[in-house]
Amino acid sequence: MTKPLLEICTGSYASGMAASRGGADRLELCANLVIGGTTPSLALFEQLRRDCDVKINVLIRPRFGDFLYDEAETEEMCRCIDQFRELGANGVVIGALTPDGDLDLEKMKRMMDRAGDLEITLHRAFDMTRDPFRTLEEALSLGCKAILTSGQAQSAPAGMELLGKLNRQAAGRITIMAGSGVKSGNIRAIHEHTGIVTFHATARTGTIDSGMRYRKQSVSMGLPSLSEYDLWQTDEAEVRACAGILRELK
Repeated sequence: MTKPLLEICTGSYASGMAASRGGADRLELCANLVIGGTTPSLALFEQLRRDCDVKINVLIRPRFGDFLYDEAETEEMCRCIDQFRELGANGVVIGALTPDGDLDLEKMKRMMDRAGDLEITLHRAFDMTRDPFRTLEEALSLGCKAILTSGQAQSAPAGMELLGKLNRQAAGRITIMAGSGVKSGNIRAIHEHTGIVTFHATARTGTIDSGMRYRKQSVSMGLPSLSEYDLWQTDEAEVRACAGILRELK
């Protein structure tokens, strides 16, 4: 059996360090988790690479929204890959689609050429494709090492039926990594239903209250549905619980 692996998605220095202390095998580093993640800063990557010994894969996503990228956005992503490769990233997490919902093989090849020998994960653009079984084979032929997916559902627990089919089709040729809604309370059930042993989680059990004493409640700096004073952070204890369950898988 493939060795179990826990990847924690982190968007800050504090979260990255909490994931490292809790026993994560790898970090997926990004920014703006509240909108699904975008490319993180070089400075944040350098801080975490300096201070923790966990491998770091970096999300390459220039903006919120769909995965249909124009030439300028593709150029931006390629340059970002160059920078993180030069700084010592373990891998990059990428994806690009055509207007018809297929994997954009030309753009994927361009990014992968820039990545060189870095590990490549196809991110959840996979979940927005019209034919996941064909996309799996295309990702494999491109040289992707893993596919991050919820089974084309709102969460991995909801997508277990397709996750199981994908894992059986992959047959060890490419790693199927279950992500979205993954928690210590459902990892075992997902594994038992699908056979998957590689998991991606934020390990966030709630929000942390801001240290601000003065609070301007009448102004919102971002999404109006979210408070400026609720901070997202990885929970070290939840990471440890997830890691402990993975160690017990047979």
